[in-house]
Amino acid sequence: QLYEVSHLLNAYGLDEVKPQDVKLTLIEAADRILPGLPENISAAAQEELNDLGVEILAGERVIEVTETEIKTQSGRNIPAAIKVWAAGIKAPEFLKDIDGLETNWMNQLVVKQTLQTTFDDDIYAIGDCCACKWIGQDQNVPPRAQAAHQMASLVYKSIVNRMKDKELPEYHYHDYGSLVSLGRYGTVGNLMGNLSKGSMKVEGLMARLMYLSLYKMHQVALFGPFRVLMLSLSHLFRRSVHPKIKLH
Repeated sequence: QLYEVSHLLNAYGLDEVKPQDVKLTLIEAADRILPGLPENISAAAQEELNDLGVEILAGERVIEVTETEIKTQSGRNIPAAIKVWAAGIKAPEFLKDIDGLETNWMNQLVVKQTLQTTFDDDIYAIGDCCACKWIGQDQNVPPRAQAAHQMASLVYKSIVNRMKDKELPEYHYHDYGSLVSLGRYGTVGNLMGNLSKGSMKVEGLMARLMYLSLYKMHQVALFGPFRVLMLSLSHLFRRSVHPKIKLH
C-alpha cells in the first residue's frame, strides 16, 4: 500500500514528490519475513517485495527510534521520515496479573487441550488471548484467524456437551494453508498446510481469486449473503469515484 501511495501522490497535488524519491525499508527481527508461515511463502513474498524495490533487512532488531532515523542492534542507522510499527501479537495488559488464572509472558491465558484455563474449568479462552499447546509441534497454536475459528467451534460444542453432562472434546489445530495478499501486486500462498509433505503452493491470479473468495466467505458469515451481494454491487458502481488512496 505504501508503495502504491508513492506512485499516486501527484494525483493529490504533490507533484514535487516523485516515486524515486520514496524509499521503503522493511525491518524484521526474525531471520526472514513472515516467520510464522512456511518458508516457501516467506520467500515468494520477499521476491515480490524485492521486485517492487522494497529493501528488506531481516535479522535486524530495532533498539531505538528517533525523529529522523531507526537504530538497530547491529549498528545500522536507517534514515526514516515516516515509521510504521507492527509489533505482533500480545494479549491485553489487564490479563497480565489477573487473579486466579495462569498467564504467559505474552499475557495469554494458559489453557488445557479442552481450551479451559488451567486453574478454572469454568473459564474458556480462545484466539489471540490463549496459549494452547500445538499437538505434534514444539510451540503453541499460532495466533491466526483459522485457529480462532476452530477454537470457537470447539468451545460451542464443549458448552453444549457440558449442559448434557457429556465428555468435553479436545482441541487439535488443523492448518488448512495460508494466503498472503500484497495488494494488487500479487498474492502467494499454500493449500493443505496441515500436510507438510503434500502442501501445494499457489500464486498469481489463482491465489488472488482464492484470497478474494475467502474474503467474501468471511463477509457472508458476518453479514449474510443478501447484504454481501448488495455491498459487492455497490462497490462495482463506486470504484470509479472512490479515492485510489486510503485517506484514513
